[in-house]
Amino acid sequence: MKKQLIAGLVTLGLFAAPMTGSAESNWKNVNWNETMQEENGSPFNSENYDFVNYSEVDDKLQEIEKNSNRITVETPAQSSEGRDLYVVTISDPEAKGKYGYQKALRKKMFKNPEKAEKFIEKHPDFKVPVMINASIHGTEFVGSDAALQLIERFATANDAKTKELLENHILIFNVVANPDGRIDATRFNSNGIDLNRDFITQSQVETKHTVNLIKEWNPMVFLDLHGYVKAFGGEDHPGLIEPCTPPHNPNYEYDLYSKWAMDQAESMEGTIVDNRSDYDNTNTETSNVNYQTMTGTYIPQRDDEAGWDDYPPIFTPMYAMYHGAYGYTLEAPTNDWDGVKWHYDAVMGALEFSNDNKEEMIKDQIEVFKRGIQFDHPYHTEGFFPKAYILPVDEKDPTATEKAVEHLMFNDIEVSEAKKAFEFDGKTYPKGSYIVDMSQAKAGLANTMLWDGEDITDITPAMYDISAWNLPELWGFEAIEVESTRSLDVKTSDVKKIKTDGELVGTGPYVIENSSVKAVNLVNKLIENGFDVQWGEDGSFHVDASATTDLRKLVRDSGVTVVTDPKVEGKKLTSQKVTILKDGGIYKAQSHAGTHLALERLGFDVKEITPRELAENGLGDTDVFFYSGTSRLISYNNSEANAPFGLENEDQYQAFKQEMQSYVENEGKYIAVGAGASDATKKLGLTSVSVNKGYSNSNGIVKVDYGNQLLTSGFGANDYGFVYQPVWYSNVEEVDVHASFDTGDFFVAGHWENRVGAEGQPVIVKEQNQDVTLIGIEAGFRDHTDYLFRLLSNAVFSE
Repeated sequence: MKKQLIAGLVTLGLFAAPMTGSAESNWKNVNWNETMQEENGSPFNSENYDFVNYSEVDDKLQEIEKNSNRITVETPAQSSEGRDLYVVTISDPEAKGKYGYQKALRKKMFKNPEKAEKFIEKHPDFKVPVMINASIHGTEFVGSDAALQLIERFATANDAKTKELLENHILIFNVVANPDGRIDATRFNSNGIDLNRDFITQSQVETKHTVNLIKEWNPMVFLDLHGYVKAFGGEDHPGLIEPCTPPHNPNYEYDLYSKWAMDQAESMEGTIVDNRSDYDNTNTETSNVNYQTMTGTYIPQRDDEAGWDDYPPIFTPMYAMYHGAYGYTLEAPTNDWDGVKWHYDAVMGALEFSNDNKEEMIKDQIEVFKRGIQFDHPYHTEGFFPKAYILPVDEKDPTATEKAVEHLMFNDIEVSEAKKAFEFDGKTYPKGSYIVDMSQAKAGLANTMLWDGEDITDITPAMYDISAWNLPELWGFEAIEVESTRSLDVKTSDVKKIKTDGELVGTGPYVIENSSVKAVNLVNKLIENGFDVQWGEDGSFHVDASATTDLRKLVRDSGVTVVTDPKVEGKKLTSQKVTILKDGGIYKAQSHAGTHLALERLGFDVKEITPRELAENGLGDTDVFFYSGTSRLISYNNSEANAPFGLENEDQYQAFKQEMQSYVENEGKYIAVGAGASDATKKLGLTSVSVNKGYSNSNGIVKVDYGNQLLTSGFGANDYGFVYQPVWYSNVEEVDVHASFDTGDFFVAGHWENRVGAEGQPVIVKEQNQDVTLIGIEAGFRDHTDYLFRLLSNAVFSE
């Protein structure tokens, strides 16, 4: 399925031509300078067409730029694999040289909203930024193709409508939001992360790039171009345009969004329907999408009651809404040039609506910021927003708190620090403690990052994705809520930069607490550099060394304070060869990616192996093997699209099973993480326990009673965990139980129906007669659950 390309042989004409076109049933191969190979379709798409390849984008944008004085093309960042992320900004020539002025006016909205309102009243010719984010999922090719056609029109066309829209807008295009995914025809990026689930974590460079654009422009409207939704609304309503069904995140000023969102969505819908006779119906016979007879599109909030919610801030438009944008996901019906046209028409409808309503829409955007600054949230229950959060700093290991503060500041959230010690609620907090005052413009974003979340099980029958993401619980830092009615007497100064250097104290030997990702990473670096590291019975790491220059540098880079402590004899730690079973993309996801990234951040050198490679070659000299992903990895009854990522037949399955059993019998360490891996472990005959599971869409933060063994060191009773399709174990007579769900009300936040049966049940177990560990907690979920990563390193180090 690879398509290789000839560099430089691209002309402007391709933009204009593909408003019509035909699908290709067979993918072709063309050569391109023998360095880059690009997929020309995805088996997960029911249609494929001759879309614009990533390697063609640069030449096309350069050609347009040569012929236009309205366009600016920039590449301010690169993808995970080092490919350019193209940003195109278009406005009329008069505004093009005044972008700095325009951005300054946007900043004024959340620094001094009253002045911004007065400016708008005096200058009705102001321009509003609209951001178009294209193809964040690599297999949804139509988004970038529509963006390119829109760029060509607004950069070069001279019709009255184009000029009118440019008089009132600045258009910002994130042209190919996921270059690696477009090249490889994968939904995810080259690290296996779904970028449209990364906007609360922001672990990927592509995500940070998009966040920077949102902060830079604070767009009034944000349009995220996706695919493919064919018939959610019935045969005559193909595609999807938000706003969403409930539940809506309570941290939004949702009344202001709702005032305009439905009308703008229906404007997009109307433009699509008005142009229906211009569609070619290229793939109607196979897609069952008849564009020429459509009477509308599916708008979840209008047409449904649940199932397509905007609750978690992990999605790009939902994140943009916290910056005051009217955010929309647009799902084209088909992967062909008709789908491209559908996006094109939808964007034009959105622009025509904002063109007619920009003054009132921007006033309501300003009102979002004004409410935050004035601590006035009229549509929220009194006391919902706290007055402030206190973020104490652990003197020995401040790394989790420092990461949180840097994250808040990166997201335009103001953070201060105490100039001297102060008291609150009977406790003294030292100088340097961080304060997040909630009287600020982007209070909703600050609160959604720092609050405790809520149990929404009884609010809605189902959720589209996760329902809890609380940074304090899942990143491992404290956030003390100061209720809105309380007073907080503390003098502060704004935080400009975080001090992140670690410190080596004393002459040795030393102790490193098992307290964070950075602490374990330091331990692995010390082992790699030949230091004697012992794992003590209390779970801390002991380093028998003096204060050498090399040791000081490693500690300084870690951010952790390492102190002198009496020498302790424990288990001597050595470098471990870690292998993880690779999910190449079953159901368009890499289910192992989160755990893989977690292990790497902990400092382990991790090798991936596919199911077929393992079946054929075994695990070689692997010390530790991780299975963290779907059980379909060991199936040979997968769909045609999923088949390449699993096993081929019964013989290969038996070979895989035999390799795993031999590996364990020869004292190999096997660690399963999550529901799918637990099912697979049972199927492979490596455990005697019964595996029990909740619904596949159940997820959230739970209370866990961790034991006092090394496998759970650094965690305590009544501590936190995270589940995604919850799993727990019964018939545990032949295993050691290391952690269980708490008894009583153990569910903290999220959505999990019928969970009573899991109360008090084992969630981490280890076989007594072989080195097989089952971790029901999602310890490495999407590179987000930092606090739980150490469950993985504990499992690696433990005997």
